[in-house]
Amino acid sequence: MAKWAQGDYVLRHPEKYVGIKGPHYRSGWEHAFMRFCDTHPSVTKWANESVKIPYRDPFTGRQRNYVPDFLVQYQNKHGKLITELVEIKPKNQSIIESKNRNRRLRETVALNHAKWEQAARWCKANGITFRVVTEEDIFRSGAR
Repeated sequence: MAKWAQGDYVLRHPEKYVGIKGPHYRSGWEHAFMRFCDTHPSVTKWANESVKIPYRDPFTGRQRNYVPDFLVQYQNKHGKLITELVEIKPKNQSIIESKNRNRRLRETVALNHAKWEQAARWCKANGITFRVVTEEDIFRSGAR
């Protein structure tokens, strides 16, 4: 049995979804974000796991690929189209804190930051923004 909610998201507005394959969520937080992208009137296009970014694993030195969760285009309050690459992650896997951390969690955070640094470079080169969204962002904004 899966530890987290997983499944295929059923699109309400398929005209907004631009992914090659249908959206698949790997957590309840991803599901909530999909629902937000699908139903929010400011979101014009979105895709799930549609970008592959090479990065170097800081522990093995191997070249790997990072696939962020979402690519989202939306219209801001001034009418400007904004494109963002979005990763959904638990807050405890996204913030570097040396206290009260077990080794595995510290390694997870370090690996995530290696991926995110490369994603930020890729986004800058492509004129878009990279953002990590945590449960606090999802529930504070009412995306759920």
